[in-house]
Parts: sequence; C-alpha cells; structure tokens
Amino acid sequence: MVAMARAPLSHAPRETSAAVAPFKAKVDWDGLRERMQGPLLRPGNPGFDDARKLFNLLNDDHIPAAVAQCESAEDVRQGVLAAANRAPLAARSGGHSYVGYSAPHRGLVLDLRRMSAVTVQADGTASVGAGASLRDVYTGLSQANRCLPGGSCFTVGISGVALGGGIGVLQRKFGLTCDHLVSAELVTADGRTLTATATRTPDLFWALRGGGGGNFGIVTRFTFATDPAPALTVFVLVFPAGKVTEVFTAWQPWITDAPRELWANLNISGGAVPSCRVAGCFVGPSSGCAPLLDDLIARAGVIPTRRTVQDRDYFNAMRFFSGKPDREAFVASSRVLTSPTPDPGRVVALLTCRGGMSLILDALGGAVADVGVQQSAFPHRSAFATAQIYATATAASEDEVTRSVGEVVAGLADLGIDGGYVNYIDPALPDWATCYYGPNLPRLRSVAHDYDPDRVFDFAQSVLRA
Repeated sequence: MVAMARAPLSHAPRETSAAVAPFKAKVDWDGLRERMQGPLLRPGNPGFDDARKLFNLLNDDHIPAAVAQCESAEDVRQGVLAAANRAPLAARSGGHSYVGYSAPHRGLVLDLRRMSAVTVQADGTASVGAGASLRDVYTGLSQANRCLPGGSCFTVGISGVALGGGIGVLQRKFGLTCDHLVSAELVTADGRTLTATATRTPDLFWALRGGGGGNFGIVTRFTFATDPAPALTVFVLVFPAGKVTEVFTAWQPWITDAPRELWANLNISGGAVPSCRVAGCFVGPSSGCAPLLDDLIARAGVIPTRRTVQDRDYFNAMRFFSGKPDREAFVASSRVLTSPTPDPGRVVALLTCRGGMSLILDALGGAVADVGVQQSAFPHRSAFATAQIYATATAASEDEVTRSVGEVVAGLADLGIDGGYVNYIDPALPDWATCYYGPNLPRLRSVAHDYDPDRVFDFAQSVLRA
C-alpha cells in the first residue's frame, strides 16, 4: 500500500442505538435463560452492570440487551441460536476490545470468562478455555513448567490475543501465539460445534491464526503446543528526556542485529520534550543480556537514568510486563513499520506537545518471520515492528484526544509507515481492512462467507464488511 498525504483524522462515532440493524424477530430471552446452564443477566438484574463493562471506560455507554455467562460450549450454542439475526451478537473474553465490539449495544454478549480452565497434557499441549485471561494461561502453564508466547497485560483474554495473531515479549524466539495453535473448538453461525484443525478444516484453521476475533465463529476452547519454560531476563532502560531521536536511531539497527533470544520495545512518551524507555526480555541469564544492553547504550551515546535488569522465571517474567489491572479510559490505534524508518526524528516530532500519548514500537523479526506471509492469516511476517499509538482520555476529552491520535496516525502514514494490527482495532484507520490483512483479505472474506453467509457475527469492522 503506497503512503499518501492525508488530512488529520478523527475516530468514527461510537455505536449508538441508531446504528443497530432493524431485526425482524425478537429474542426469546426467557427461553434462552431456561436452556442455559450459566446465568443470563438482563438490565436490572443483580450483577448485570458489572458484567457488561469492558476494560476501556469510554465504552461504558454500550448497554447490551443481555449478558450470557456461558459455562460450556452448549451455552454458547444456545446463545448463538437464540440471537442469530435477531440481535447483535458478540463473544467477550478479556473485554479489551478498544472500541467495545465485545459489548454490542442492545445485543447479546456471550461472556466466556467462566470457561477459563487451563490443562497441560503429558505431551506438552495445553487445553485452554476461551475465557481464560493471560494470567490464567501463564499461571497454568508455569505450574507445568511450560510456556506459550503471548501478550503482556494479565487481564487480556487469550481469545483476542490468539485470533488476532498474538504479539508478545517472547515472539522473536518462539513466534506468535497463533503459531502454536493446534486446534480450536468453536460454535459456528448456524449453531454447529466443530473442531478446526489444519487437516480437518484447513481454510478455517488458517483464518483463525490472525484473522481477528468475531469473524468466523465463537471459539470455546483452544489447544496449543507449548515449549519448556526457559529462564528469562527482563530489563528496562530509562533515558533522559530530549534524547529520543538518538535512542530511536540506535535501537533500530540494534534490535535488527540482535539474536532472536532478545526482544525489546521502544516506548516514546509525548510531551513538551518527549522521553523514552527501552524494555524487553531475553531468553537466557542476565550475564548474556548485559553485553547486549551495553551495546545499545554505546550505539546511542546516551547514558540511561535508570537501568533495571532481573533474572526471573517464566511466570514472574510475564508478571513483570503485566501492567495495572485497573480499567482505563483511552483512545488507541496502530501502524506497522515494514522496515526501520530512515528518519526517526520526524517520528519523534509527532509526539512533541502531546502529553498523555505514547508511541510503543514492538520489534518483530526472528521466529515471527519464519512463517510465510500467506501461511497464516497474520500478514505482517516480514515487518520490522508494530507501532501502537495509545493516549489516555476522559469522556470530556475524548473528542480532542481522538483528533490528536488521528493526526499521529496520518503523520506516520505520510512517513511511509502504514498498515495496522487488528488487535489494536480502530474504526477510523484509513483502508483498515487492507491495513489489517494485506494480501490475505480476499481469502479471509471467502472463509467468512462460507461459515457465516448470513452475517450473524456482524460488526462495524467484520471481515465481511471489508
């Protein structure tokens, strides 16, 4: 996709009741409640208000008609059959959908969080309930001394991570989360429960590895191949304000040249004088990591104001990156660097005088690039890094913040940095379908049509709307 100059963009309006499709039939909520093993909560029921809320506070205006707290694949099947083409329908795992797609206004939320068991088999494969959080996954695997590459925030759900690809701190060594998928049990739009594998349903299995959540069915259980849990080193280098260009310039060739055991991101904080830090994970002891960090510092010619390096086991290394569990109010988007940018200073300039905004560059490469662009639905195999634009907001400042995020998104495109990562989904991203799926889009459309021809799982950025 060729980058073109664009005017600053603001985010698309959030869903309102006016955006809901005019369904011809009503859902039999009482009948669904009777057929479910888990509770069905409706407005006014105890627990409904807490159950409907997602991670992003800005989505608190999404009021579903019901939240089905599913306890089994059969509960999910009953929910799909009851709501199909009668009400908006979506599955909810961690609830981190940036713009609230997992809580459709006046629709049915199939809340999977009660389906969170993690079981490791003797051969090292792990059965993971689709409602498991990353904390659940890392806890269960670490008890068996196994590991799975995945995201960092502990409250994120495994479903969203895996179905969108699954970038994380171990990806350069072990690949994406979706690269470890062995099979997925899911409920389709017509109420069938099937198991997708590479041999049984090759097109569907391909699509589930990076094609984004909510497009092809509702996964109820994953089976992943895992690796022995390694000893890890975690680190953070905090650099003085005003030195971002120097660090950025050094970071790009440094991480490109680094062994695949090393992963690191560059987090640029906006403000009158932008600042930055480099954080990462090394597969191995700190004695092997220290010379690599010394090399970055020497290349940048900037002494960090703080240097933290710690040896940790798998679970505690993941916890190091877990962040705060509290709900937040934010606006976010993404871009993808297909290669190192030749002008880091111009990227840094986009963050000047944008307090409360971060640009987080997560390095790809290594094992991520071992898989071909069209071998799975995740298209960014040969890219250098993903870029997340993340800005704190309030209900009062949301419009202003969305305009600011849109300006940075457009500014990056003007510098030849386009594309996007579907797990940082953004309704205002120009040409979003091509950005998220690249050359895999036509095949994804075909798979979605095969498994959901009547658009039961429709939402504003579903593959069938691309």
